[in-house]
Amino acid sequence: MNSEKAHLSNSKFSLKADVIVLVGITWVTAALVYFLLYSAKHPDWYTPLTYVFECTAYLGASLLCLRNWRNPQVVGGRNVWLLIGIAMLSYFIGDLLFGVWELVFELDPAVSPGDILYLLTYSCLSWSMIQAVTSRRLNLDLNQWLIIGAIGVVAIAFAVWVSLSAQNTATVEVTSTIAATPNAPDWALKLGDILGTIQGPVTLLYMVLDVAVLIAAATLLLAFWGGLFSQSWQMLAAAAFSLYIADMGFKYAINQVANYESGGLIEVFWIFSPVLFAIGAALEYDLSTRTTRRSRRRS
Repeated sequence: MNSEKAHLSNSKFSLKADVIVLVGITWVTAALVYFLLYSAKHPDWYTPLTYVFECTAYLGASLLCLRNWRNPQVVGGRNVWLLIGIAMLSYFIGDLLFGVWELVFELDPAVSPGDILYLLTYSCLSWSMIQAVTSRRLNLDLNQWLIIGAIGVVAIAFAVWVSLSAQNTATVEVTSTIAATPNAPDWALKLGDILGTIQGPVTLLYMVLDVAVLIAAATLLLAFWGGLFSQSWQMLAAAAFSLYIADMGFKYAINQVANYESGGLIEVFWIFSPVLFAIGAALEYDLSTRTTRRSRRRS
């Protein structure tokens, strides 16, 4: 009888993971179709709905990651999942703030309050992935270190090139956008002016953290390639890669594509990323729970 109850409980947890995976796939598919249909020519409701897609994904991912943190049975390490959960929640709040600046105040400043939360996201993600590898004391061979080194060199070179190409356009774009905006309150304009003074350091920090996230994701992917828990960590690495693609693709587009409008197709990766984090969290929770129960049954 107890064995039957345990089997039913395991099925319940598996079903929950399956449902989350299915919802995630459905969400990214709907987002991709939406971007393909409307990213080239934006209707008035296009940008607000992109925020709905993105904010919902990040909020869901944060709840699932924090669920893992609260579960003492989670194998990947509770502190790791706490950091990822904070990262997802920070990005969600950052999106809300940036949405107010863009949709309500009609501002597009070089630095907004949302950027503070975005930077916190990248910092937490980098540290969580490094901690995931170091806490498990996983050893990489020489070829793996060479791959990571090559990825780092290419990422740094690309970041430097994008940064240099941005220097001639950033100030003009910010000034013209703010001057033409009638809906922003005075305090928002003043805050924009204050934050604009740290545009250089913030841009540099973005570049450094983007590269750090990419290198950490590559390390995570190679370290957890194969093994019992590899699937969930591969999802996390793919999520970090998606975040990097969205960030660097957006930076490239605004500096190299004439008259680029926010909401381009490359930005769909900002929705792929939290969905992949959510799927990874669900798989880790399910596998950790089933593994612990299997160990108890044997004892």
